[in-house]
Amino acid sequence: MLRGSNREGIASMARFLIETPHDGNLVACARAVELFLRTGSHFLTHADWGCKDGEHFAWIVVDVDTRDEARNIIPPIFRAQSKIVQLNAFTIDDLEGMLRQHEP
Repeated sequence: MLRGSNREGIASMARFLIETPHDGNLVACARAVELFLRTGSHFLTHADWGCKDGEHFAWIVVDVDTRDEARNIIPPIFRAQSKIVQLNAFTIDDLEGMLRQHEP
């Protein structure tokens, strides 16, 4: 699959997972969640949180054009420590093509 195309090969935006850590104490959790919610940003108000399971991260999946655009969604105080991962999906044809490229 080409970057920027969906499973049908139609051009689309890139998809990114944004992982934003915060300190593990109760006050830090509450402040991080409050900051995300008070932004009013659709992306941030729909973040998933791992705090109740001891994983002090917010996760957001966004469809945007660039990694920088994904990073700019995050409040400035969290940007430096946030991890941005470009996501992709594969079809069987994609996998077979990749394996053919690496045959000896």
